Amino acid sequence: MAIESIIELNEQNIVQSGCFCLRSNPHATGYINKSNWLYQRFHEGLKYKKIMDNNKQAGFIEYTPIEYSSRVVFGENYVVIHCLWVSMTGKGYASQLIDSCLEDAKNQQKSGVIVITNPNSSWVPSKQIFLKHNFKEVEQAPNGFELLVYKFKNAPNPYFPNDWDKRLASYQELTVFRTPQCPFVDIATDNVVEAAKKLGIHAEIIDVQNREELLRLSPTPYGVYGVIYKGKLLAFHRLTVHSAIKRLKALQK
Repeated sequence: MAIESIIELNEQNIVQSGCFCLRSNPHATGYINKSNWLYQRFHEGLKYKKIMDNNKQAGFIEYTPIEYSSRVVFGENYVVIHCLWVSMTGKGYASQLIDSCLEDAKNQQKSGVIVITNPNSSWVPSKQIFLKHNFKEVEQAPNGFELLVYKFKNAPNPYFPNDWDKRLASYQELTVFRTPQCPFVDIATDNVVEAAKKLGIHAEIIDVQNREELLRLSPTPYGVYGVIYKGKLLAFHRLTVHSAIKRLKALQK
């Protein structure tokens, strides 16, 4: 019989317990950066919870108050889910993690919980599981992004910016926009830079310093990672070097 438990990471146990993300390579730069980033965020109210199945990591959820979120969404007194991922499906683990988040946010007297979804990439949650938990879709953004919310009280809806085209148009050179919230960002950046070098293209990297900069500059609601070239979104998730070359060549024409 499976023995299930949820472990919440904190400053005391993060080194010993470790995070779920990129757990297969704890010596990777991305994993180390992610662990350091988490350690620095706990005091802001960020929560990172792993669900365990017979002492094996089976999934996790990460969420934080909106004023510290790495997602490009506006609102007041909300919690934002950054990530939800389970490696053992069909056991209800995703539902348990969502329920844990909802209960926590309600106890904090938040107005509700926000999640940004997208059906086009596994880097961003898909909305079906959240709809089953009575989240409501309130807005969409280009490139498949959806804004869902679960409310505990009557409150104004969260909302996206409405200047996505203008943001993209401001990046004509190849630009990588990134934050350390995701441990795969380093790998994703390296692949794009390598592809660009093969084509003789210089890549500019913007490391986001704070939420104000994120809200103002990010090319998508995802916020964590975006690659722009000639005013077009090349990717908001990791590409192989080969895929990056193909997309860059297509935009060069």
